[in-house]
Amino acid sequence: MELFLSLCLGLGLSASCGFRVFLPMLAANIAALNGWITPGENFAWLATWPAFFALLTATVAEIGGYYVPFIDNLLDTVATPAAVIAGTLLTTSFVEIDSPVLQWGLGLMVGGGTAGVVQAGTGFLRLLSSKTTAGFGNPVVSTAENVASFGLSGLAIFLPIIAFILVVLLMFWLFRKIVRLKKS
Repeated sequence: MELFLSLCLGLGLSASCGFRVFLPMLAANIAALNGWITPGENFAWLATWPAFFALLTATVAEIGGYYVPFIDNLLDTVATPAAVIAGTLLTTSFVEIDSPVLQWGLGLMVGGGTAGVVQAGTGFLRLLSSKTTAGFGNPVVSTAENVASFGLSGLAIFLPIIAFILVVLLMFWLFRKIVRLKKS
């Protein structure tokens, strides 16, 4: 059961990385500093004050950058590989398996894959918003992504099974949208 809950936590935080790269890491850091969650022993740095200040700075810069026209589209280009890395790191840090190859492989497939798919979906949504509203709708999209990242991170930390269910539903919805787009 502990493995399942840690996978739910990692999956929820990883999906949150698809919306914002650093906010879920900051949420995990704050939760670890308060003892609400415990990262694996190789990831103890996640529960440190230097990590808090670095992640807080990165989060503020990232959120602010998404409200600047043109910069938001550039950030999406950089955010896709960064989201995969952050998703992999977060999932791997909470799923403790004796085999490092299995632990990192699971982290990459579950965490990195989930973060990458969500980030691709949000990047496509921003591109669509830029195209249809000349960029004027992008702050609305950015605000929705911030709320989604914050909310899903909180759910992953406090109610990981609910976060898992929401992520599975989100993935199902995204794949249906992709299939519909390919058909048209």
